Amino acid sequence: MKKQQIRGDRASPLVYIVTLNWNRREETLTCLHSLQRSVYPNYRLLVVDNGSTDGSVETIRRQVPAAEVLVNECNLGFAAGANVGLRYALSQGAGFVFLVNNDTTVHPQALDELVRAARSPDVGMAAPVIYYQSAPTVIWSVGGGWNPLLLEMTGGHGRGPDDGRWTEVVERPVLVGCGLLLRRELLEQVGLFDERFFLYYEDSDLCLRARAAGFRLLLVPSAKMWHKVATSSGGSDAPAERYQMARSSVLFFRKHARLWQTPFIVPYRTASAVKTVARLLLRRRPDAARAYLRGLRDGLRLRPRGANLS
Repeated sequence: MKKQQIRGDRASPLVYIVTLNWNRREETLTCLHSLQRSVYPNYRLLVVDNGSTDGSVETIRRQVPAAEVLVNECNLGFAAGANVGLRYALSQGAGFVFLVNNDTTVHPQALDELVRAARSPDVGMAAPVIYYQSAPTVIWSVGGGWNPLLLEMTGGHGRGPDDGRWTEVVERPVLVGCGLLLRRELLEQVGLFDERFFLYYEDSDLCLRARAAGFRLLLVPSAKMWHKVATSSGGSDAPAERYQMARSSVLFFRKHARLWQTPFIVPYRTASAVKTVARLLLRRRPDAARAYLRGLRDGLRLRPRGANLS
């Protein structure tokens, strides 16, 4: 395994940039090329391949020889796959891990800005402003607020045209795992991603655990990245996306809801499920509606991760 040469100032904390790949060779290459333009002086690139069958591993090693590549025998999902990379990065002495979706491109200044903002030891996570790849000035996520009664993110990720309101570093209750700088001490203290979440909600779960341990979560608007959105699960409202979203949501609420919250959460989530199924049927997506209902069922049954979608 060929290691990337560490660039520049060794006084800067070592950052491992970790991205997952599963049969998305071209997207991953585009992401890696954007990351190689980073101005931060001390980073390594790491690709965790989740059992791809499209020749991804060979192509990535040939075209981006500086990147380290770890190969899983099968698709472990996001949480477990990311944990493979996190464990390796920590074993190599990383002070931070920058977890990046492979369907993104990252501004050259982003990592430098994130590390600068996260210098204080009480900062456990820092995230960039994330824009749509297809609409580069439209925000996809700036994280969100938190409704403790319903265990729901509030603020709709701040989605919409960038109107200039996000200019200063600000603390956020929830950040998204699409692009997330994670402090070593956070991972050592609160643990890695909960691998019962095959896809989705693993980032919200980690945010709640981080805040409970006293760490701050920061949005850093001077750091920017662009995201294709939901390509790993086939796109928004694809059966696989609906299944995994439903299954993980049930696991999340079962894990975090307290008895006193149940009278509020159960009717709210039931109404949300009915609304989602109705919307999918009106859009003539009965396959996605059926997958969504199977996800709810399997979340209640706590079936093993990666349940068959057929």
